[in-house]
Amino acid sequence: MNNHKNNSNTNNKYSNVKAMFAITTASLRAIKRNPSAIVFTLVFPLIFIIVFGFIGGSGFTVDVGVMNGCDKNNRIFESLTRVNNIALVTNMPDEEMSQKLEIGKMDVLLNITKNEEGKTPEYIITVKSNKAAPERSGYFRLILSHLVDKANLSINQSDLRFADIKDEIVEGRIYKTIDFILPGQLGFAILGAGVFGTAFVFLSLRETLVIKRFFATPINRKFIVLGEAIARLIFSLSTSVVIILVGYFLFGFTLVNGVETFFNMLIISALGLAVFLGLGFVVSNIASSVNTVPPLANLFTLPQFLLAGTFFSIDAFPKWLQPISRAIPLTYLNEALRKIAFEGAGLLSLGKEIGILCAWGVVVYVLAIKFFKWEANG
Repeated sequence: MNNHKNNSNTNNKYSNVKAMFAITTASLRAIKRNPSAIVFTLVFPLIFIIVFGFIGGSGFTVDVGVMNGCDKNNRIFESLTRVNNIALVTNMPDEEMSQKLEIGKMDVLLNITKNEEGKTPEYIITVKSNKAAPERSGYFRLILSHLVDKANLSINQSDLRFADIKDEIVEGRIYKTIDFILPGQLGFAILGAGVFGTAFVFLSLRETLVIKRFFATPINRKFIVLGEAIARLIFSLSTSVVIILVGYFLFGFTLVNGVETFFNMLIISALGLAVFLGLGFVVSNIASSVNTVPPLANLFTLPQFLLAGTFFSIDAFPKWLQPISRAIPLTYLNEALRKIAFEGAGLLSLGKEIGILCAWGVVVYVLAIKFFKWEANG
């Protein structure tokens, strides 16, 4: 009789972990059968990457960092301010501009100094450029040479010159269009997978009373959420691998530290997905039907897609808009991915980005648990 009782207890013992992995497997199968999940998570980002990959480098603006000691009260500098495709950066510390020059985020550094009284030339113009990216700096040098020659010719005395140009070359890397675009598209793919995929799936499970049936089983609700999260994580990281490798092999996307950079990007992608899964759970809990999911999901995703520096740097936005951009989680996922890929930042040096993403994660999961429902209209 005791043996019968022990066998009965063993058979009745329920494993939440096994149930969780069963949910994970079923969810992965459902994702594979859902064309929209493939399109939004993989196809759309790849299309943008391919388009920007082929048109990358066609921009014509030359970013010129003006050193803080630069003399701006002369005809050369005044003429440069009137050249449309030259952007003079005058509000940045010298050290930061030098760092940007070395990693290809600044094209040229300019310093104009006035010579000693009575000596010729009147001005010394120092142009510092990146050896790895000579095209834009060469264009700037051509424009500057024309302006200097014109100024020198305006002086009647042959033994006097208005200015001389002094060139300095630094070793560095090229910051390509794809190096900015790909992390943004990767962030967009993770956002879409987390919010849209989760919201649609969970609401569908409620409407078909699948989750209610879960309620009749011993499974803990945490394991239901975890099972779905693992499925999304596997799918999203798989698409992330494809996006990164396509960018790397087809368009020369920079992985500055190779394999280490690749895996660090995947780790940060997983953290971002965890946050956006929480947003998806919130949407699925407050949506009354499948038809209300898209507008609710877009309230969370569209502002982030437009304002988080996906296509353009946040610095290019109006000043009043930048604080809003700095308040949304996708901004920090995009920035973390770019710092890892191009600047070689390690995870320990991304305290600000990881901290803000984690803070967002706490908020959205508190809301997700608060609004959790077993039925669509429960």
